[in-house]
Amino acid sequence: MFNNDIISKWLKKKSWSLYKHQKDVLKKTSENQNVLLISPTGTGKTLAGFLPSIIDYTLCKIANEKLCTLYISPLKSLTYDVERNVLKPINEMKLGLTVESRTGDTSYKKKKNQLNKPPNILATTIESFALLMSENNSSKYFSNVKYVIIDEVHSLTNTKRGELLALNLERLKSFSADPRFILLSATVAKPELTNRYFCPDGGAIV
Repeated sequence: MFNNDIISKWLKKKSWSLYKHQKDVLKKTSENQNVLLISPTGTGKTLAGFLPSIIDYTLCKIANEKLCTLYISPLKSLTYDVERNVLKPINEMKLGLTVESRTGDTSYKKKKNQLNKPPNILATTIESFALLMSENNSSKYFSNVKYVIIDEVHSLTNTKRGELLALNLERLKSFSADPRFILLSATVAKPELTNRYFCPDGGAIV
């Protein structure tokens, strides 16, 4: 059940309104569909990917110290941008959700802390995600994941890194109860192929 009151008040305070593609992502995910969002840079694509998690914030609050949303990017720099940019609306709405990044540059101490006390939202890379999946407690660690956001999907389809990611996503499905996949890209040459590559069960194209 989505709670729109929090985000509606936040949008009103900023005199903002959601774009159609952002509303479409919310609608499709609320109907338990996977989504491929194709939208130019600068149109709120990343926010659209995180809106279901933000609106469904009660999931993470109830879970408490559980990982609920996983953001995966092929670019390490994007994980840091996401950590910073997603925290801003979360803090402004006073949701109390935790957001952290995890890459090859993350300190050993922070990585260890993340294993013992996962953030509600984790921004990571394909390789770091693969390493997390190899941890002994990976099935428990990912058991509460409800949303998986994959950025820059156009660069991953039919590549070695894409295959590594797809294999680990299939394992993730066995750990978590039917997570929603939200694929993001500014441009996709073959949307249907990209959709099937990461979501064999199908999904909406927005």
